[in-house]
Amino acid sequence: MLRTLQRRGSISRTRLRGVSRALWYLIVLVVAAIRTRSAQAQTYSLLYSFQCGMDGSNPYGGLVRDGSGNLYGTTYDGGTLGHGVVFKLVPSGSLTVLHTFAGSPTDGATPVASMVRDAAGNLYGTTGEGGAHGYGTVFEVPAAGPEIVLYSFKGGPTDGASPFPALIRDAAGDLYGATVLGGTQGSGTVFKLTPAGSENPLYSFGGFPGDGEQPHAGLLRDPAGNLYGTTRDGGIGYGTVFKLSSAGVETVLYSFAGPPSDGQNPHTSLVQDTVRNFYGTTLAGGLFNGGTVFQLTAAGKGIVLHNFPGSTGDGQRPHAGLVRDSAGNLYGTTLEGGESGYGTIFELTSTGSEVVLHSFAKDASDGGSPQNSLVRDAAGNLYGTTYYGGASGCGVVF
Repeated sequence: MLRTLQRRGSISRTRLRGVSRALWYLIVLVVAAIRTRSAQAQTYSLLYSFQCGMDGSNPYGGLVRDGSGNLYGTTYDGGTLGHGVVFKLVPSGSLTVLHTFAGSPTDGATPVASMVRDAAGNLYGTTGEGGAHGYGTVFEVPAAGPEIVLYSFKGGPTDGASPFPALIRDAAGDLYGATVLGGTQGSGTVFKLTPAGSENPLYSFGGFPGDGEQPHAGLLRDPAGNLYGTTRDGGIGYGTVFKLSSAGVETVLYSFAGPPSDGQNPHTSLVQDTVRNFYGTTLAGGLFNGGTVFQLTAAGKGIVLHNFPGSTGDGQRPHAGLVRDSAGNLYGTTLEGGESGYGTIFELTSTGSEVVLHSFAKDASDGGSPQNSLVRDAAGNLYGTTYYGGASGCGVVF
């Protein structure tokens, strides 16, 4: 079970045995308020507000940034046909729609994941719906030329369905991803797609009570070809962290135990440090059931680094994965909480102090409810999207 990290200045539960549970939670809230700092020096810039029309609407996925500072992403809705778009945003703030999704049976629909970009500038991504069979697609948007549907999922026991998570790409051009549904148990799959368009299901999740189910986030791949990820459900009921070896053998590295001491329902991709510790978030669970930031050590020990209280100006319900800098600081977003209830951008320092870098405004004019991971440039600037808010209420790039 994940334990709350006892850092300097924390209060020992043992020393407060005679204190009521209600007073204990009040004390922890006060400590959280003291340890959560607001960073006033941060500058938030709105780069683009979607107009709910042909330019797209409601960007669910995160961004990809090229060497010139151009940003690439997708929207869940909008476009000419209402099934979402692929867009490019240049540093001057001008947006170009690179592709408008047409939906079944010729094209995908409703992309929710970030894309991956190769050295030639080609973009690869997934759609949760659409395609020849209606169960989603893997697509490519070439640097020059029209969009290509690389694969349409069939659903059922021999294939996956609803590939919501983002893709990763190896040096040979193979793409790896996951599906939320489908597979032999209907609990989701991990798959590989070759450059020739051959889809190979690598693993079908077995689900509760032993295995994970419904992987909602992208994968992490090590130099040996092992894959790591999370499942929203399964394990002992609250989600898992798993490893899939290059030989296709799956191991549950950790099963979340749920509140009050542990997180639950991770929708997060993982990041790893130089000593092989993993970091991620859980959407719920923790001491206040507002979600957590967790560490999973190389030895398989889980530690809660931060419990989101959803009060005292802090965020709540982190949906996205984290970005880690060379100093060990972690950056992420929350769907809710903050000063307005529309979410936050936060930093968790290497010393364990959480800093709210930005709280979205009460009228969501600067955006609201960020769904996906941030992108960080060499200067330390953070880029992301919000599903709601902005001038028309249909989301922003910041």
